[in-house]
Amino acid sequence: MPLDVLMIGHGAIARYVAAAFAEDAAVRFRWVLCRPGREDAARAAIGKDVTAISAVGDIVGKPEFAVECAGHQAVRAHGAALLERGIDLGIVSIGALAEPGLLEGLEQAARSGGAQLELFAGAVGGIDALTAAKAGHLDRVVYAGRKPPAGWVGSPAESVVDLSSLSEPATFFEGTAREAARQYPKNANVAATVALAGLGLDGTVVTLIADPNIDRNIHEVVAEGTFGRFRIEIAGATLPDNPRSSALAAMSAVRAIRNRSGPVRL
Repeated sequence: MPLDVLMIGHGAIARYVAAAFAEDAAVRFRWVLCRPGREDAARAAIGKDVTAISAVGDIVGKPEFAVECAGHQAVRAHGAALLERGIDLGIVSIGALAEPGLLEGLEQAARSGGAQLELFAGAVGGIDALTAAKAGHLDRVVYAGRKPPAGWVGSPAESVVDLSSLSEPATFFEGTAREAARQYPKNANVAATVALAGLGLDGTVVTLIADPNIDRNIHEVVAEGTFGRFRIEIAGATLPDNPRSSALAAMSAVRAIRNRSGPVRL
């Protein structure tokens, strides 16, 4: 039997994920959750046979897995309701969990519904190693996010540095992962992911940099502990449909669905 999936959102990441399973009989997108009035656009993006809904209460049947690809607001609006109904939920927008009380509320909803919240690795690598290292003892976890100046347009970075005239890299934020995720919600999902995998939102050091000498988003994670030390760097490409969306973030959602639908989990 195919895995019945509910998609939350119908933007660039959601379209990529749906397209990855267009010819896969082991996965079936049966529902898409969208804003009221966007039902036709959602069906066009995810599949003509899906049922477009605007609230969790509109679900007829029971998805085996819900996949969030719609942003922080979608996690806040729909996460607890899905988990309370016993529907496993995987999320891309992990930065939303920096909001005080949200993670705890989702954890309680998952316990109440007998469901599981899955945090996708998203645009960064090494999360498997970091969570394994956490089982021992972690001394230090540092994340540095480096993007071309255009990648920070529309964010508070504009009030710190002149993005239009940079000739060399400029660091405009240094602080905790919680602060980074709150101040840069459209850019700091990776910081929150690294933090939750390791030393937590308040124990993870984050540096954000605008760099005119690069043309891709660069994520660097350094961790030290009883396991030893590792450093990982990814220069990530974006999705063709949206230069603000990470291709690897979309691919991490595809991986999660394949792990649930296939005979082998890796």
